[in-house]
Amino acid sequence: MESTGVQSVVIVGAGPRGTSVMERLLARHAKNHADNHSADAAGTPNKLHIHLVDPFPPAAGHVWRTEQSRLYLMNTPSFFPTLVPDQGVEAPPLAGCSFNEWRAVQQTLPWDQLSDGDKTELAALGATNFPSRALYGRYLSWCFVQLVQAMPDGVTLTVHAAEAKRVARDHGNGGFAVVLLDGTSLRADQVVLALGHVESKLSPAQRELRDDARTHGLTYLPPAVPNDVDWTQLPAGETVLVRGMGLNFFDVLGQLTEGRGGTFEPTGRPAGEALRYVASGLEPVIVGASRRGTPYRAKAQLASYYPAGVTLRFLGEDAVAAIRALGATAGFDHDIWPLLHRDTLWAYYTTLARTRPETVTPELLPELDVLLHSGLDGGDSGWAQRLKELLETHVQDGFILDLLGLARPLSRHPRSAAATHRFTSHAQMDAAVLEYLSADAAGSARGEDDPVKMAIGALNAGRAIIKSLVADRGITETSWLGELRGWFEGFVEGLASGPPALRTEQLAALVRAGVVHFAGPDPLFRIHDGLFTVSSPWVANAPWVARHLVEALAPANRVQHSDSRLLRNLLADGLARPRMMLAADGEPVATSGMDVSAPPYRPLDGTGVPVAGLYVLGLQLSSVQWGTAIASEASAKYRSGYRTVRDADAIAADILAR
Repeated sequence: MESTGVQSVVIVGAGPRGTSVMERLLARHAKNHADNHSADAAGTPNKLHIHLVDPFPPAAGHVWRTEQSRLYLMNTPSFFPTLVPDQGVEAPPLAGCSFNEWRAVQQTLPWDQLSDGDKTELAALGATNFPSRALYGRYLSWCFVQLVQAMPDGVTLTVHAAEAKRVARDHGNGGFAVVLLDGTSLRADQVVLALGHVESKLSPAQRELRDDARTHGLTYLPPAVPNDVDWTQLPAGETVLVRGMGLNFFDVLGQLTEGRGGTFEPTGRPAGEALRYVASGLEPVIVGASRRGTPYRAKAQLASYYPAGVTLRFLGEDAVAAIRALGATAGFDHDIWPLLHRDTLWAYYTTLARTRPETVTPELLPELDVLLHSGLDGGDSGWAQRLKELLETHVQDGFILDLLGLARPLSRHPRSAAATHRFTSHAQMDAAVLEYLSADAAGSARGEDDPVKMAIGALNAGRAIIKSLVADRGITETSWLGELRGWFEGFVEGLASGPPALRTEQLAALVRAGVVHFAGPDPLFRIHDGLFTVSSPWVANAPWVARHLVEALAPANRVQHSDSRLLRNLLADGLARPRMMLAADGEPVATSGMDVSAPPYRPLDGTGVPVAGLYVLGLQLSSVQWGTAIASEASAKYRSGYRTVRDADAIAADILAR
């Protein structure tokens, strides 16, 4: 690019990740100048101009907009998230702090841009409470203002409230031209893609439902960011089918109940029965459906993100380092799961022995410890049988952990030999899910004293270790496709990525109030006689029938099926391609994310060459990183907790070295 004496960097996507890159550029620019004293004869630093491009406000971006309903909660407590790094980088931040530090300050010295809603929420918000997304957006906005005020000499900033539709090589001048939706073209030496959640094309089955719904005058709400949806189009009193009972399901529930004037009141009863719902009369009849038939399990109520009482004795960073030192790339089922399985068993049974000693013999833990340390080479075919016999000898019936069964709790429901279905009616189905919800909420309230929640805590901690292994390219492609993402991802998300315990307590109250029902596992959706129907092979009753269907899912994060103009053009222009992996049968499979270089991540062009000066951060790295949606963690215990800020720092370092 023709030199103007100013290095121009365009960051496309000004949400938390794009702002993180900006923060790292500022911090490194200031540190470089301080280290070098001067960058030219005049003693001034090299000049840098940053363009932030996003149709939504800087830092808060699309997902964390400050005007959205406060019923949309974060899925991490106040003590967890941070925009600015507190470890893992060389250049200290120039401004900002963690969300929890900001929360504490705002309670005594409020920022003049806080809304009345912000102040009310902050007054009752503790370190272990779950903030609203709107309040987190306010924190991000505050950080952005602080960064702008602390901008070092030689750095300037332009914010473009616009959408970028194309990034193209500037063959005449070098670098890139970033074309905005209105036709404006920004010249850039380097471009950072921090796109976050983007629109996605519907799957064939979803398109069929949408098209048939239009034909029959039905309401079909496709996957979306919840705050983008107009919930008023779902009428009071009518049945609404909701497909998906992960985190977005709870967002839907909030808008259709509390969002319509309903309230929750304390009952004075124990956790699991602690709330009653007082209806406003404006609620629809909500029918939830998902493959497992139950919502995600709630998070345990803890003072830390990972249970203080859980230690990974088998799948620690040292074990992963040892696997990598062998020179072989790990397989999840063969090398990783046996270690994490052992950590999970130990977390469960040590908690059970501590909290319910009458359910185990004194010999359980010593003998279990010996057994867990055996068979680690994977060559002991009798290990699982010995574990089964040990547990049957030393643990009372009803207290032996069925780890994989935790993700399919309704499979434990008895069925007579003559029965075709496990549940004879919708009412029986609802009662079974209510029992599950009540028990789960009670377990969350017990926190570190609940054996099941501590087993899940071990899984969650192990997941953090696995994230680093994946990012270090330490797992085979076959294992990634068929094992990690083939079965483990869905299993661990349903257990360890659930909502705050309050949401499960509220859902139980909604079921008792007759507002929410459940279709049953393995649901089948179709349009019949001009109406949506959903049925389950587990339930004998006639299908649920409705005029309204909500997909309680985020838009699919798959670059090849993205509906983003920018991503489509990057693929069409040959500046990016999806990553291909080989499945177990030797067939190539297009994965969800971009094909990229080693960090700092640069997309590979159509010929497989890294595109110099073009960088990727965030969700579009989902084929080289696992679990890309979560925020950076303050005071992170594991490396994966601050991976995003390290990636942003690596990008900033590479940009400023040019």
